[in-house]
Amino acid sequence: MNIGGKEITIYPAQTDNSPLVILHIFSDEGQQVYDALKKLTTVDFSLVTIGNLDWDKDMSPWAIPPIYKNDTPCSGGADEYLHLLLNDILPQVLQSLSSAPKYVALAGYSLAGLFSLYAVYHTNIFSRIMSASGSFWFPDFKEYVQSHNPQIMPEKVYFSLGDKEAKTRNTILQTVEENTILLQRYFTQLGCHTTFEINSGNHFQDTTNRTAKGIAWILDD
Repeated sequence: MNIGGKEITIYPAQTDNSPLVILHIFSDEGQQVYDALKKLTTVDFSLVTIGNLDWDKDMSPWAIPPIYKNDTPCSGGADEYLHLLLNDILPQVLQSLSSAPKYVALAGYSLAGLFSLYAVYHTNIFSRIMSASGSFWFPDFKEYVQSHNPQIMPEKVYFSLGDKEAKTRNTILQTVEENTILLQRYFTQLGCHTTFEINSGNHFQDTTNRTAKGIAWILDD
């Protein structure tokens, strides 16, 4: 489907009332993630991938300037995009499924991982959250989380990073591991079942399998 300019692909479950996972993708990695995920879990699930995103707009909660030379700024369109997701995309996805899902989870990598956690402060739809290599270096995000109340307390929240992601000369990106650990501990204290996984490599290494591992963890009961 194409809704609001976004490309929606549905991988339906084989059984009724299976969990639904919404995954925001950067390019065309949805099929690869789905194939990898089917090898990691025996849980039946529906996967919906959403692509053709304006990444630095749709996935960013507020505007920030470029964080390094020749980078593009983030323009802070997450609230606008979330409205599209909740009011146009998700209703059509649910209508296309054969039955109502057991729960709806939200998953993403990088800025989409940040967006997944941001979303629980603006809707009670997503009861499980997966953030692989989430962009928690994002200025003022951890302060936002700690000073606002989520609209839903997620049952499970998954965090991960590559072991080289914080090893950079960029002082903003250097904060990503410290901030991710802080957020994981914070949601644990709130009563969520959380985990923080360190993977080998930098931000761009093995992204498909990192994403699939994270989704498999939130699907596991």
